[in-house]
Amino acid sequence: MRVGYLGPAGTYSEEALRASAPAGVEEVPYPTIYDAVMAVHDGEVDRSVVPIENALEGAVSVTLDALALDATDVRIVAEVVHPIHHCLVAARELELTEVTRVVSHPQATAQCRSFLREHLGAAELVVAPSTADAVLSVRNSAEPHAALGSRLAAELYGCEVLVADVEDHPDNATRFVWLASAAVAGESGSKTSLVFWGGGDQSPGWLVHALQELSDRGVNLTRIESRPRRTSLGHYMFFIDLEGGAADPRVAEALAALRSQVEELRVLGSYTNAAVAPG
Repeated sequence: MRVGYLGPAGTYSEEALRASAPAGVEEVPYPTIYDAVMAVHDGEVDRSVVPIENALEGAVSVTLDALALDATDVRIVAEVVHPIHHCLVAARELELTEVTRVVSHPQATAQCRSFLREHLGAAELVVAPSTADAVLSVRNSAEPHAALGSRLAAELYGCEVLVADVEDHPDNATRFVWLASAAVAGESGSKTSLVFWGGGDQSPGWLVHALQELSDRGVNLTRIESRPRRTSLGHYMFFIDLEGGAADPRVAEALAALRSQVEELRVLGSYTNAAVAPG
């Protein structure tokens, strides 16, 4: 099995893949999360593992948008919750007062903003495509630059960990999802993710009436997230997670009723609730 992930080696996506993959998979790195999603759509890989939600920063919008708008034949088939512990990494030992630049992925930077504000307030913040790319960018630098990345990346690329566990909360974790072609995805599981939108989305009570279809049938909603539809201001897509698989009679009835209230409804996948990977 070929499995795509946000590369290069040493990203948290690769850690999550390794923590949840069956033996013998071939890891295939991609330069962006979007590329990893679309690799399943294009048939380049059998599966991909991508982040979808972080405990501190919320939804990973690029994953949601890709699944809703571009990779409509891709489904979520599994999930894993992986602890995220960021390290401040440099090519050599440095004092924090020496660091003039911090490089990382925007999600990592946001998850460490308190540490950065308190200890590295004068340092320039630079964006990298991934945390592993960030570590690679400082590995050969003669300048006093540091990266936010994983301990795995520091070890892989021969760098020094200046400070470990710099995330703003010790329980920081990211939910990653396994993606597969809709042709091989099932409709059973303990959880279903979907997205919907509608022409009446600016009418008073429209969203309440739509979600009432779930409540009336005893279907529990566990998460809701809105994203712009990329049409015009004021129009949104709504991503929800609910308990039960799409094939469950009660859920199937609720989804049929919800479809009657909206313009578009897409089931993103039914799968089993994640087990938390050891931290």
